[in-house]
Amino acid sequence: MTAMAHEPLTQEEVLLEGFLALDTPEGFRAELIEGEIVVTPPPDGEHEKYISRIVRQVIKHARTEMDFSGNKGLKLRSGEACPKNHLVPDVTLAPLELDLFGSADCWMPCDGVAMVLEVTSTKPRADREAKRRCYARGGIPLYLLVDRESSSVTLFSDPEKDDYREHCTRPFGKQLALPAPLSFDLETADFL
Repeated sequence: MTAMAHEPLTQEEVLLEGFLALDTPEGFRAELIEGEIVVTPPPDGEHEKYISRIVRQVIKHARTEMDFSGNKGLKLRSGEACPKNHLVPDVTLAPLELDLFGSADCWMPCDGVAMVLEVTSTKPRADREAKRRCYARGGIPLYLLVDRESSSVTLFSDPEKDDYREHCTRPFGKQLALPAPLSFDLETADFL
């Protein structure tokens, strides 16, 4: 009998394997964000209200017919020596004609994604900073952040390297222009 030599796993490989093997309780979601495993509890009603209001507007008003997925796992490039980031946006939007979600694995690449949406919850700093950097690194054109603490919506656009070059913030109650492929003004009056 011969023993086969195995290369020792790197710290990044061990982290990724441990993350992918997690069995989170029902309703919770786990993400691997910049080398840190983050587990988030189920969202509250207000969180879901914002998502519902935005998705309804996208379906009604977007110039390009959009498909959406709630809680779709995305694999994104990482920075430095971390394994690939594995994020679960509250909403992922892509042009319907691409049919990205129909045959996607539980963790899919972000190619073709037009916009991701996050509503701040128990870890708002991750939504404001780490997730923003991850989405920019992945080349996702638009990142819409509903910040419940500041009662505002921010659209990040024009990704380059580790961040977005443009951003526009509006307080709840004001409209926010969403560029192509959506091309409509997001109404936030009922966010108040």
